[in-house]
Formats: sequence, C-alpha cells, structure tokens
Amino acid sequence: MNYNQTLDYLFSRLPMFQRVGAAAYKADLNNTIAICKELGNPQNKLQSIHVAGTNGKGSTSHMLAAVLQKAGYKVGLYTSPHMVDFRERIKINGKLIPKEYVVEFVERHQTKFESIEPSFFEWTVGLAFDYFVNQEVDVAVIEVGLGGRLDSTNVITPLVSVITNIGFDHMNLLGDTLAKIGAEKAGIIKERVPVVVSQYQPEVAPIFNEKSKQLKSSISYGDKIYKVTGFTKNKEGLSVEVLNKKNNLTLNYQLDLGGTYQTKNLLGVLTALEEIVKAGFVISEENIKDGLKQVIKLTGLSGRWQTLSEKPLIICDTGHNEDGIKEVLKNIAATPHKNLHMVIGMVNDKEVTKVLSLLPNTATYYFTKACIPRALNENELATQAKALGLKGESFDTVQNAIEAAKKKAKANDLIFVGGSTFVVADALS
Repeated sequence: MNYNQTLDYLFSRLPMFQRVGAAAYKADLNNTIAICKELGNPQNKLQSIHVAGTNGKGSTSHMLAAVLQKAGYKVGLYTSPHMVDFRERIKINGKLIPKEYVVEFVERHQTKFESIEPSFFEWTVGLAFDYFVNQEVDVAVIEVGLGGRLDSTNVITPLVSVITNIGFDHMNLLGDTLAKIGAEKAGIIKERVPVVVSQYQPEVAPIFNEKSKQLKSSISYGDKIYKVTGFTKNKEGLSVEVLNKKNNLTLNYQLDLGGTYQTKNLLGVLTALEEIVKAGFVISEENIKDGLKQVIKLTGLSGRWQTLSEKPLIICDTGHNEDGIKEVLKNIAATPHKNLHMVIGMVNDKEVTKVLSLLPNTATYYFTKACIPRALNENELATQAKALGLKGESFDTVQNAIEAAKKKAKANDLIFVGGSTFVVADALS
C-alpha cells in the first residue's frame, strides 16, 4: 500500500470517532493493552506527560511541548483530532511523522492487529508510542482523546498528570453531571504521580483531591499558585502578567496564541512545568518565555483563535461546547468590528440547543456542515437556530458558507468560523 491507500484503510476499515462518534468508543483498555503487548510495550519505555480536560488540553499540550523543545529536549507530541493531515496527530519537535513510517507500521502489524479489531484511535495510539520509542524522544506529551479513565492513552505512567478544566461535553459517554465527567478525567491520576489541575472548580475538586489522596499523589491547582493580574491582546497574540503567589514575583509572558482563554491554560502549564523540573528536567525561565512566544511555530498548533484573513477579518476557533463557545463569544466581543457574520456547523451528538442559545441574535448566520458523517445537516441546524431567533441561510459546504459571508461582509465586519472542530478543519484545508 502507498500512503493514501494506507490512510483509506485506517479511515474506512476501523471505527473512527471523528467520523462516526460513540460507535467508535471502546469502554475498556483491552485492545490498547493487546496492541502495546504486540509492540513490546513501548508505553513503558517512554517518559511522558499526560494531559486531560474538557477544554484547553490541546493548547496546554502544545505549550508544554514548545517549552520543552526550547529547553533542548527531543519532544514527542500526540494530539487529536487532526485538522488537515492525519500526521498532525504524531509529531517530534513539531515535525510530522513521515508517511513511510505510517505505511510500514500498518503493513507490519496489519494481520495481527486485525485479530484484535482495534478502533482507529487505538491503532493510532500504538503507532505514536512505537514511533516515539523508535526515535528515542526525551519526553512525550500525550493528550487524552476522550474522557480519561478508559481513553486508549491511559496505559502510560507519566511524570505528571495534567487536567485542564471540566465542562459539559460527550455527556452520552462520560456522564451528565460535572461530578461524573470529573470522575472520568480523574482516571488518569496514577499512584505517586503528581497531578496538576489548571482551574480549581468546587464541583470537581473534591473528586480530584480524594483520588489523589487514595493514590498518594500530590495535587496542585494552577490558579491557586499563580494569578493572572492583567493581559492585553496585541499583534503577536496575548501579553499576560502573572503573579506567583508563592514568592510574590510578577512575570510577563508573550503568547503567540490570541484567545483570551489561554490565560487559564497558562496557569496550568506553569504549574506543570514546576513538576517537570522536580522530575529532573532542566528548564529555565528564558526557555519558558521563548517557548510560549513560539508555540505555533514550534509545534504547528492551529485552529485556536486563528486569523484566516485580514480583509475581511476572518477568525476561526475550535471551541464547540458550552464553555468553549462562551470563551469564543468573549473574544468576539473583544475584537473590534461593526457587524458579525457567523459560519456555524455542529456535529449531531452535541447539545445543539444549549450551544445555539448562547449565540447572539444580532449576527448574520451561515449554517453549514463539515465533511464528516457525524455532521448535523445544515438545514436541520438552521431550523433549530431559527426557533431561537437566529437568522441566516444554509450552505452544503464550509467553503461555500465562507464565500457567501465574504461577499456579504463589509470592510470593518468580522466573520467567525466555528461551532465544531471539523468545521474549522474544513476551513483550514
């Protein structure tokens, strides 16, 4: 098989959450354990950092990877989903896994893996672990795919476990309360492995505290150690002033990420880096500042409050659940514009009404759907939106919706593209 045939095989033969949703979710780790055994248990040969959470885990993973790179380490980064190229999921120092490695890995393990019947995600986790060990990375930053306790990545014993925040998402799989969702995320906590939680949330903190106590793991909350005392948006992204409550020192960080929600992620990143240093890594304050200033350049992170065009101003963001959309709306409000145009698409297993009810009825809408089977039909989305007073037209592709918005928008208007990670992926490709 060549690379494209290999991808076709992975995408079509294996259940893929990105495409089919809950049907691809395996509620145990048996397949992953079997895959890792077949590969010689590479997860046990990796030094790793494990990152879970409802929102912010992708940004947090990329920020940690960028800082570790600037500190001179060879850093593996495993994230999901991908935006344009499957290989975005598996990188070393910002470089995508080579196509030849993907092809050879699939050919080598296809027969044995087929007897295991893994999902797309389980297969990809095996590929990532194998590649990182083969390439002798110093450390791998591993982002949880979904949940935590039963996620395929949860076979590692990391140097530190990081949990960003807990919000309502994937409730059909993880539970319908913050406590239930929090318990699933707490599943990544390991015995005597320090835990860093970016935000103290009273609804879930007792769950994390109890689990940490049971497993004799120290626990730190980012916003209890650090405090954002001010931030400004600028051309480069975000300038953030942070107070370290332990020594009363104020530090300034320039981020190349423009979303104001990154201030929450930053506190978790700074706290996690303290634990990584305790584990023996040498990271200077200069490394931290340099890494945070170049996250996009060093790691290739995309889709987070990303400017696609200046005239007209087009911005996309992957925020797709209640908390994510609230943060998006804060950033829209902080972005100077006259009229707002929103290119919106969603997937069919989300709490559509809850998200739509947050959106402003003063905007002009371009309802669309991403190129995946899980996408909610654009006309159905428009019907639900209309019932909530949102007005607009339907378009069968994201590109058509963006083109229509560009024709209608005036020079000082803002076009926002989002509602789903996959809408952003279509916009970027």
